[in-house]
Amino acid sequence: MQLRKSERKQAKIKLALQGSAGSGKTYSSLLLAKGLTNGDFSKVAIIDTENRSADLYAHLGSYNVLSIDAPYSPEKYIEAIDICLEANMNVIIIDSLSHCWDYLLDVHSNMPGNSFTNWGKITPRQNAFVNKILQSNVHIISTMRVKQDYVLNQKNGKFVPEKVGLKAIQRNDLDYEFTIVFDVDIAHQVLASKDRTGLFIDKPEFIINTSTGRKIREWCENGTGTEQEKLATIAKEIFACTTISGLHHIYKKYPDYQTKIKDTILLRKTAIENVASQVIPNTEIIEQSKNNKNGIDNSK
Repeated sequence: MQLRKSERKQAKIKLALQGSAGSGKTYSSLLLAKGLTNGDFSKVAIIDTENRSADLYAHLGSYNVLSIDAPYSPEKYIEAIDICLEANMNVIIIDSLSHCWDYLLDVHSNMPGNSFTNWGKITPRQNAFVNKILQSNVHIISTMRVKQDYVLNQKNGKFVPEKVGLKAIQRNDLDYEFTIVFDVDIAHQVLASKDRTGLFIDKPEFIINTSTGRKIREWCENGTGTEQEKLATIAKEIFACTTISGLHHIYKKYPDYQTKIKDTILLRKTAIENVASQVIPNTEIIEQSKNNKNGIDNSK
């Protein structure tokens, strides 16, 4: 046991999107994943429990789909996550968590005996699933359906019924487990009801896009000391480079650090150009050398 200074290291985001049907949870999740992977959909997998709805957005890119069918047990979700981890995915989308909770509620309602005692058998299964999400060393985006109701809102002098979400269909305290919880309304507008990153809390409503994912990725990567170590590694690579084309490749290779490595790149570029100019033969010197060898004195 040892007391130490706190520090934030590199993290893998655990994010939840909760909204009513038609609010765009799946689409928004894929846009977030695209930003988290810098556009590399080959490293994105979506665990689909929504009747193959994940394939509706294939125009966004070639992401991976793992469809699972009922019964939606926690063990089946855990197995699906393991398959994605073995395939070296960087982002896993679970669409959605609500099916698992519906399954557990159904199992509990059909168990004989004392209801309270029976929860003691259900809760460990739920906890194992949640722990799998939290302990997996990948970004995980989970969608959750919410219970729906209708309210009357006045528009143009008339009262119009609008669908609203009330409460996520999952265990009551599950939102505490996530780093970010986004509430999505039927107009696809998002508010952060929980945000440990500080990026979105108390901010106006917005619509999720790929830049939202990029912003989250930058937060995850910029742990204390991590960025400095990364920049030091890149600097070593830059100073070991001996060609202008090689410098161009390094610059393109690190899009998230381009602003911070630009000056180092330019410094090395100047050094390479100076070396190149020194090894280019000076024709006058060569000619003078030849004349000297032939006994010709051009100074007269």
